[in-house]
Amino acid sequence: MHFCKHMLPEIAAGEKKQQKVTVLLSSLGAICRATARNKTLLQNLGITHVVNAADGPQHIDTGPRFYRDADIQYHGVEAADCRDFDLSPFFSETADFIHGALSQKGKVLVHCAQGISRSGTLVLAFLMIKEGLTLVEAVELVCRSRNILPNTGFLNQLCQLDSALRRRKM
Repeated sequence: MHFCKHMLPEIAAGEKKQQKVTVLLSSLGAICRATARNKTLLQNLGITHVVNAADGPQHIDTGPRFYRDADIQYHGVEAADCRDFDLSPFFSETADFIHGALSQKGKVLVHCAQGISRSGTLVLAFLMIKEGLTLVEAVELVCRSRNILPNTGFLNQLCQLDSALRRRKM
């Protein structure tokens, strides 16, 4: 737990340049707001599913209707990027959505406003829940191709998820 709280921000921040679209697993990527609203680009990339971690009228109001004409399935999470926001109730349902899309050979993009905190947190949770990675393994995998920086509250929630998943394996 000590490692999670004090070392992960340094690992997650890294020195890597931001990229608009980054493939994390064969068909899972994270993007920023501007790219998420470019339906033509998403179609050209073969994106079949979008997770919006900044859903809602106060954030990035795309929604299922926005993507309907592009034949893109949508999952919205109305989340604030602040350390007091509890994102953990959305971990399992978002992981299920991503897993379902990948199981159908789909391509999933996960986004928030900047593509580093909320979306990064949900991608890490997916890797932990569905791919069986520890938090450290998930961070290392993602950071090979993408700069992420979940806020400290989200990091604590991921540490709690990591502990819970490890207990289940025992």
